[in-house]
Amino acid sequence: MTASVADRTTRYWHLGDDGRVVCDLCPRHCALRDGQAGFCFVRRNVGGQLELATYGRASGFAVDPIEKKPLYHVLPGAEVLSFGTAGCSLACRFCQNWEISAATELAILGIDASPEAIAATAARRGCQGVAYTYNDPTIFAEYAIDTARAVRASGLLNIAVTAGYIEPPPRAEFFEFMDAANVDLKSIRPDFYRRIVNGHLEPVQDTLRYLVHETDIWVEVTNLVIPGLNDSEAELHELAAWIASDLGPDVPLHLSAFHPSHRMLDVSRTPPATLRKARQIAIDEGLHFVHTGNIADEEGSTTYCPQCGASLLVRNGYTVTKDAIADGHCPTCAALIPGIWVDPATALRLRRMTK
Repeated sequence: MTASVADRTTRYWHLGDDGRVVCDLCPRHCALRDGQAGFCFVRRNVGGQLELATYGRASGFAVDPIEKKPLYHVLPGAEVLSFGTAGCSLACRFCQNWEISAATELAILGIDASPEAIAATAARRGCQGVAYTYNDPTIFAEYAIDTARAVRASGLLNIAVTAGYIEPPPRAEFFEFMDAANVDLKSIRPDFYRRIVNGHLEPVQDTLRYLVHETDIWVEVTNLVIPGLNDSEAELHELAAWIASDLGPDVPLHLSAFHPSHRMLDVSRTPPATLRKARQIAIDEGLHFVHTGNIADEEGSTTYCPQCGASLLVRNGYTVTKDAIADGHCPTCAALIPGIWVDPATALRLRRMTK
């Protein structure tokens, strides 16, 4: 399937006074002359209209455990169909998927797939949802939105794995059919976003507040802990305190280990001890569900009841080895454990068990 011109024409742009096409999707607001591509590389001025070069074209598909997204409070043990395209609205020096996100050639998009085909494939493979991931799905918003509609119609869940760098008007439409999201909060310091990410912190915080307080989407947060850049105790306290106060203590936080990549090959891997200390800091700041990632750490990958401390979900890597949650509650003390614990069809009716 090759996308038509109508498919490729985007919805979020306007003509500037100087005749350039101005993209309204992300905070960059790229102003483009005919033939120019935006910062993301994939949104382009073609004859006075903004087109999405990646509509209907994917860089790859995989069936993954939902824990890999990572999402720990959504259908434990479920499998989801993951896919992405190319390009990104940020330029993280440490990007772990830089071959896709920093691509400047469309040749990596080797798979043609319509939204309907993606939904049908997920259902045929026995997946319980579709994850929009690998590169940030907000930059292929129109493709993701159309796919999410088809996935929802198939009775499956939609999952966004995103950096949250999107403007409010398109944000509402992008997340309308999403059921869960993992948002990458790269740092709580604006200077980190400017120097290391080539972006701004405030739009990401605004997206997180919007998702948690203005939608019924289940939200989890990931922070990649990078030695010497965002791993100080002071910053970790600040990060966890912001999540607890602005988002709430029940929002799960995943503290993930960095490994040398892209433009940071000279930075060492995150020591496991750093992640364990970071987890304790976040717990001390009042967060109920804090996990470590990319290291072997049974305690850090286990979900505990915040009321009685009972072990509820035990994981070995991405495999769930114990699931003791009973209808969304702790079986020991009956405390409500927030998340999406029911099958997709029921989840689509309930959306979230708590708010």
